[in-house]
Amino acid sequence: MKIGIIISSNDPETVWNAFRYGEHVIKAGDNLKVFLTGPGVEAENLNTERFPVTEMMKNVAALGGEILCCGTCAKKLRGLEPQACPIGGLKDMHEMVKESDRVVTF
Repeated sequence: MKIGIIISSNDPETVWNAFRYGEHVIKAGDNLKVFLTGPGVEAENLNTERFPVTEMMKNVAALGGEILCCGTCAKKLRGLEPQACPIGGLKDMHEMVKESDRVVTF
């Protein structure tokens, strides 16, 4: 199965749980794509001692999950240069939604 996750939150616990679920998806044998949009593009900067978001992002990528970050939301609206994932756009998010069997949002 192909699972898509759209993350539009910058709450550390929510984002950590989204990636934790993504890790589970891959370990269960399914394919995963994650798209960060809106406040979700801040994901790699949300680490707390309790919620190590960047570590979860690295785990998902190491297991073969694909993570994309909205360039407009990151660069134009927030002045961020994401390091933990490539930049994408609405076209990429649309493709992910079209090809996914299920899409989950956080």
